[in-house]
Amino acid sequence: MRYVYPVTLEQDEDGRFVATATDVPEAITDGATAEEALREMSDALGTALAAYSLAGRDIPRPSDTVKNACSVPVAPLVAAKLALRSAMQEQGITNVELARRLDISEGAVRRLVDPDHASRLDGVVDALAVLGHSLIVEDQKQDAA
Repeated sequence: MRYVYPVTLEQDEDGRFVATATDVPEAITDGATAEEALREMSDALGTALAAYSLAGRDIPRPSDTVKNACSVPVAPLVAAKLALRSAMQEQGITNVELARRLDISEGAVRRLVDPDHASRLDGVVDALAVLGHSLIVEDQKQDAA
């Protein structure tokens, strides 16, 4: 799944730019400029989606970008961790079982799936591979706000 969500911007009465994501209503942020609001939205999306994942809720699939919306990606490491959690949930794999398959401690797996822990990306990629998944990295020119 691509962790890139359509986001709309509106200017409020104080002149600040408010960013909202229809697919993830909990992700709302603002900024003094449109660019700042969109940068903040990446973090807001990651935080909201991590909360979904930790609560055992499905991660919403991003809808198609609509007119006057910007595409905002979740931070790469957070997206990788969300993908790992989703793969584990889909296969019914526990932290203990993944640790056994990776030959690491269960505590190390807890850190790999913790969106707030600054894991190394290669560790998450290795864990995804053990579950038959891979990570695709793509660079893309940023939308002009």
